[in-house]
Amino acid sequence: MKWYALKRLFRSRASKKKKSHAKSRKKSVSNGIWGKRLRFAMHTILLLIVVDIFYLTTIWPDWDAIRHGQLPKSQFILRYEQQRQLDPSLPRLQWQVVPYARISRHLSRSVVVAEDGRFYTHRGFDLQALIEAFEHNVGSGRVAFGASTISQQTVKNMFFSPSRNPLRKWHELILTIGMEFKLSKRQILWLYMNIAEFGQGIYGAEAAAQHYWGISALELRPQQAIELAASLPSPKKNNPHKRTKRFLQRAEKIDHYFVLRYNQ
Repeated sequence: MKWYALKRLFRSRASKKKKSHAKSRKKSVSNGIWGKRLRFAMHTILLLIVVDIFYLTTIWPDWDAIRHGQLPKSQFILRYEQQRQLDPSLPRLQWQVVPYARISRHLSRSVVVAEDGRFYTHRGFDLQALIEAFEHNVGSGRVAFGASTISQQTVKNMFFSPSRNPLRKWHELILTIGMEFKLSKRQILWLYMNIAEFGQGIYGAEAAAQHYWGISALELRPQQAIELAASLPSPKKNNPHKRTKRFLQRAEKIDHYFVLRYNQ
């Protein structure tokens, strides 16, 4: 009986060792699979980063040329030209680049009041505006307000399509940082006022002033400048010719803050 009990004990221990080895092997195999998956994921991420960096180098602007007044057509202008080729009934493109000194100061002030009140104090991104927009949107239950700065809008209009995909927003962020380092606030505002859309096929302050009032951008009076700023960011629907209810309300609001800011 003692021999039989010892035999069972040895068998039990051997069985436990086999089970323990089997579990260890399974755990080792499992760890090996997850390790391979983790390495594959890391390699994929690194590859995507390298590809993205390469892409950014291909689209990186010549900031020095822009700083010296060499302004190429924006992606929005090129897109409109393509649309007009498919639909010749669209109005002809109106766009004329003019120096900052040839644009009324009333317009530059109105644009800042309307689009980016803290333009001169931030470095491309207005965190306070982001928080305010987030709180408003959460409170209203819909995305009613954005918080894009003039710098961000300039980069989007100049180099990208209107798409809202996350990758485009990432590239917009990188180029906005680059632009803020390379250009002064005056140069960024000059760039924006020369490429902003003010109506269907109407781009830039000079073309807008000539289209709506038959004058140059330098001759814009305060009320005309305010009305141009009020057409942003939906100039096809709201502009000095259509004078929609929304347009008039926005113009009145801009006028109010314009007076508070500059006529003190």
